[in-house]
Amino acid sequence: MEFTVNKADLVRELSLSQGVVEKKTTIPILSNVLVEASGDRIFLTATDLELGIRCSCAAKVKKQGSGTIPAKRLLDYVRLLPDAPLDIKLGDNHWITITCGRSKTRIAGMSRESFPELPQMPDTLAKIPVAAFSTMIGRTIFAISNEESRFTLNGALLLLRDSAVTMVSTDGHRLSMVQNSGIDLGGASYRALLPKKAMGEILKLGSDAAEDGAFEFSGDENHLFFRLGDRMLMSRKLTGNFPDYERVLPKEQPNEIALAREEFRGSIERVAQFSDERSRAIRVRISTGELKIFSSISETGESEENLPIEYSGANVEIGFNAAYLLDFLKAVPPGDIKFLFKDGNSAGEYRPGDAGEGNQYRYVVMPMRI
Repeated sequence: MEFTVNKADLVRELSLSQGVVEKKTTIPILSNVLVEASGDRIFLTATDLELGIRCSCAAKVKKQGSGTIPAKRLLDYVRLLPDAPLDIKLGDNHWITITCGRSKTRIAGMSRESFPELPQMPDTLAKIPVAAFSTMIGRTIFAISNEESRFTLNGALLLLRDSAVTMVSTDGHRLSMVQNSGIDLGGASYRALLPKKAMGEILKLGSDAAEDGAFEFSGDENHLFFRLGDRMLMSRKLTGNFPDYERVLPKEQPNEIALAREEFRGSIERVAQFSDERSRAIRVRISTGELKIFSSISETGESEENLPIEYSGANVEIGFNAAYLLDFLKAVPPGDIKFLFKDGNSAGEYRPGDAGEGNQYRYVVMPMRI
């Protein structure tokens, strides 16, 4: 294998593989990236057996072939080279020689024979706009459970049905549900659990996509596939049954108030400085014309903030984890938000004031006993 490639092109594609490459592994080959030279392109493949990515860039191929190179070492070194063409050659015993101007470096690679093959992507089921899908991930990824023992909650439910894409996540203390009905799915119907790590890599994949770019989505019995141009991300599905989220969504929320997102967020951030470091508990008291947010730690101090609201119902006080509320407030754009509630012992629900045509975003937070 021998080819010449532009440094910037190689760095861009290699950077995408870094989140997928296994950092600590008992299988050394998984720390490598597979490089294949064919036609007028080079193809890069990385996998940790749960997640895989395949991307490519233009190159002047002098000799076709393939080999694997330590992914992090290759990227760290190439980044330091001047912006000039790189000559890369695979030599005996799988050593790679990189020449750039007056720099010449050899890196020990490994045979590609033991590198896992990625499964082939089936026919496309649906095309999902990158911007819409990235927004859905941004509004659900933070509510995913980090407890490995609750593996069915270590990802989000992805649901394609009735001409709508729905994504739901929960950690048992809160639930985030976002639905986009403005996507033409061509009648496609699908249900799967998408791992959190894959969601993060999808965000990276779509970060420099064109404004009207769309993921080609597909799946087989065990895998999910997302293709964007010359790049393809593959993820294993999570197994198990996701909770019945529709039962968790409140059916009756008789009280609703409007709040300015920035003002509400600032108040919570300040009051939370005086909340317990572990529970992050704050109190929210709703009374006629006023919403009070307060918290206190006997040893260090107390804080309260009052916000004017339009409300004339009975007094209600609810305890919330401040971090949970801030996650939602960071995920929605500036403007008004809606706070829906029943009483001090029931879940509170937050929604953006305007989710956009065909969109729905519901964020349900369980109350805390303080």
